[in-house]
Amino acid sequence: MGHSPASFASCRFLTLLAFQFLLSVILVKAGMLSDGFLDKNQKKENVNILATYTDASGDIRTVSVNSKDLSDSWFWENPADQNHELFKDAEHTESSTDEHGPREGALLYRQTPPITPVKLLRRKMRQMRRENRTAELIQQDKAAEYRMKVAAIERAKNLNNTIRGKYSIWKKEYDNQRGDNVLKLMRDQIIMAKAYASIAQVKDDGDLHNSLMNCIRDNRNAIGEATSDVELHESALEWAKAMGHVLARAKDKLYDFTLLSRKLRVMLQSTEDSIAVLKKQSTFLIQHVAKTVPKGLHCLSLELTTDYFSRDHSSEEELIDKEKLVNPTLYHYAIFSDNVLATSVVVNSTASHAKEPENHVFHIVTDKLNFVAMKMWFLVNSPSNVTIQVENIDDFKWLNSSYCSVLRQLESDRLKEYYFKAHHPTSLSAGTDNLKYRNPKYLSMLNHLRFYLPEVYPRLDKILFLDDDIVVQKDLTPLWSVDLGGMVNGAVETCKESFHRFDKYLNFSNPKISENFDPNACGWAFGMNMFDLKEWKKRNITGIYHRWQDMNEDRTLWKLGSLPPGLITFYNLTHPLDRSWHVLGLGYDPALNKTEIENAGVIHYNGNYKPWLDLAVAKYRHYWTKYVMSDNPYLHRCKFTDEDLTQ
Repeated sequence: MGHSPASFASCRFLTLLAFQFLLSVILVKAGMLSDGFLDKNQKKENVNILATYTDASGDIRTVSVNSKDLSDSWFWENPADQNHELFKDAEHTESSTDEHGPREGALLYRQTPPITPVKLLRRKMRQMRRENRTAELIQQDKAAEYRMKVAAIERAKNLNNTIRGKYSIWKKEYDNQRGDNVLKLMRDQIIMAKAYASIAQVKDDGDLHNSLMNCIRDNRNAIGEATSDVELHESALEWAKAMGHVLARAKDKLYDFTLLSRKLRVMLQSTEDSIAVLKKQSTFLIQHVAKTVPKGLHCLSLELTTDYFSRDHSSEEELIDKEKLVNPTLYHYAIFSDNVLATSVVVNSTASHAKEPENHVFHIVTDKLNFVAMKMWFLVNSPSNVTIQVENIDDFKWLNSSYCSVLRQLESDRLKEYYFKAHHPTSLSAGTDNLKYRNPKYLSMLNHLRFYLPEVYPRLDKILFLDDDIVVQKDLTPLWSVDLGGMVNGAVETCKESFHRFDKYLNFSNPKISENFDPNACGWAFGMNMFDLKEWKKRNITGIYHRWQDMNEDRTLWKLGSLPPGLITFYNLTHPLDRSWHVLGLGYDPALNKTEIENAGVIHYNGNYKPWLDLAVAKYRHYWTKYVMSDNPYLHRCKFTDEDLTQ
C-alpha cells in the first residue's frame, strides 16, 4: 500500500521532535552547561555542541550546532541537580511557580503564559482535525485496495483459458489470431490444382493430371466438414505437403500466366453462377417447406373431421351463448386461420392470462376444408368459461367477386397466368420475381378478410384482430381502454431508423403512390390490431381498400399480400400502441432481446420459421409449445412426438 504526502510530512515532523529532544538531553548529559542559570535576557555563550541522533530510517547521524543558533526555548541546567525534569506542560509549570518566583530546583524552562479556554479549544480542534485526516487517508488507501481487488477478480472472470488450438494463452508469440490457416491453404491448393489439372488435360499430360486429381480427392477427404484447423483430420498437414509437391511439379511444367489467369476467371464465373442457382433453389425450398402443411397437422385435421361425423355434437353446439357473440360490452377477438393447432395456441394463451375469461369471446373463421375439424377441436378442447364461435368463410354470401376486388382480380387471365403458368412448370424456381409474393396463401380470402370486419361483425363496436402465429403472454383487456384518438387502427409501429417504412412496401416510382404517401412514414404490424368498427364505418375504410386494390390490378403499386394495402388503407388513421404490447421477428430473427420477448404482451412468429415447423428457431419454440395441449389424444394419434410438443 502506498503512503500519502501527508503521512511523509508526519514522519518528518516526528523526526525533528526526536532530534530536538535528543539534543536537549545531550546538553544536559555532556556537562556543557554553566554552574548557574541563564536569565532569559542573558546572551548564551558561543559554544559548539556535537549532537548524535537516529533518523527516520534508523541510521545514526551526528550534527554540530552552535549555542548562538539555539532558540530562546533552550536553557542551561546544572547536571548535578538530579531532581530536574526536562519537560513540563503548561499546567505543571503554572502550579510550580508562585508570586515569589520559581522554587529552588524547579525547571528553568522558558516560562509560558497560562492557556486560555480559547487556546485549549483550538488545540483540541487541531488534534481532532489531525485524527480525522489520518482516518480519511487510511480509508482512502483501503478503498483503493478494494477497487484493485475487484478489478483483478473481473479480469480473472473474463479470462478464457480454454482456447483451442493455441499453445499458451499467456505468450503473445503463440497467440494465433486465425485458427484456419491450414484449412485455408488446403482449399487454395484445391483451386490451383483444378486449374492445373484442366491445363494438363488439354496438353495430354495424363500422369500429372491424375496426380493432381488424386491430391484433390485426398485433400477433400481430409477437410471433410471441418471449419477450422482443430477439426481437420490428423493427416491433413501431410496431404497438404504432398499437394504442394505436385503443384510445384505442375508449375514447372505447365505455368503460363495468360492461360492460368484465363482458367481461373472461368472457374470464378462458374462458381458465381452455381452460387446464384443454389441461392434461388434454397429460397424456393424454404418457401415450399414454410407453406406446406406438415404431415402431423394434416393428420390432425383428418382425425378431427372423422370423429365429428362419427358422433352427434349438435347438442354441444347449442350450448354456446349466442347473446355473448353480439354483446358489444364484452371483449371480442377475431382469428382467421386454417391451422387448427396454431389457432388453439392463440386461444389457450389468451384465455390463460385473461382475468375475467367469461367476458372474452373468440370469433374464428376458417375455410371449408378445415371448418369441421376446427369446430370439433374446440368442442372437446375449449378453455373453460370463454366463448368460442367457429364460422366457415364460404357461408359469407356477400363476399363475392362483384363486391370483392381481390376475388374479381383472381378471375382475370393475367393473374391466373402469374400464379399457375401451366405451360411453364419450372417458372416458380426460375422466375426473377420475389418468390414469397407468389405463394398461394395470398390467394386465400382468409388473408384479406381483415378488411371486411364491419361486414363480418356488424353489431360490434371494437374488435381485437389476432394472427394465428402469435402467442399471448399478458391480459389483453387493457387494450379496450386505449383511447385511439379518433383513429381506426391501433397497432405497434415497426420502423426503426430507416427500416420498415412505407418505401419498403410500396412502389414510389409510381406517381399514384409518390403523390399520396410519405416514403418515410412509419410502418406498423398486422398481427395484433385493435379496430374501432364505428370509426371504420364512418370513414368507409372498406371502400378505400377496394379503390386502391382496383388500381393495383397490374401489381405495379405493390406486390401481393395484405400489409401494403393495409398501410395504404389506414394511412394517417393508425394510433401507435406501446411497443411492449407486440414484439415481432420470432419467425426469422434469431438475435432478438430475450427480456423484450418475455416482457411482451404478444410475441409474433412472423416469417418463414413458424413454431410448428422443423424450421423453427429452437430457442423461441418453447414460448409456443407450452400452450399446446401435450396430453391431447389427437396429437398422439397423429404421432406428434414429445420433442414436438415440449421443445
